[in-house]
Amino acid sequence: MAAPAGDGGRVLHVLAVDDNSVDRAIIVRLLANFRHRVTAVESGVRALELLGMDPDVSMIITDYWMPEMTGFELLKRIKESKELKKIPVVIMSSENVPTRITMCLKEGAEDFLLKPVQQSDVSRLFSRLMR
Repeated sequence: MAAPAGDGGRVLHVLAVDDNSVDRAIIVRLLANFRHRVTAVESGVRALELLGMDPDVSMIITDYWMPEMTGFELLKRIKESKELKKIPVVIMSSENVPTRITMCLKEGAEDFLLKPVQQSDVSRLFSRLMR
């Protein structure tokens, strides 16, 4: 049975960004278990295009390593934007590199998750970020 929607039952819109189709499908499945609306895109460039058309996103979860634009570059662009900077951004990576994690958190990332992302990671995110 799926977990109840977080944030007092309000349905949130989460943007998932990952160039790897398998990882993207996993994160979409994990997020959908919380009954939130999930939009998945394959690149940071596509994420910015989508946010330009529909900035009503509750949270962004993005991979760190992607072609064209890294998750760090996407984070910087979002935090520099007057319209988007309040959207929480979470970075994911399969590499546990402390300097990279620190750099992302200093730039404004809400959290840094190590892949493979687990249901407990997503649950912790929603309970902490979407109160």
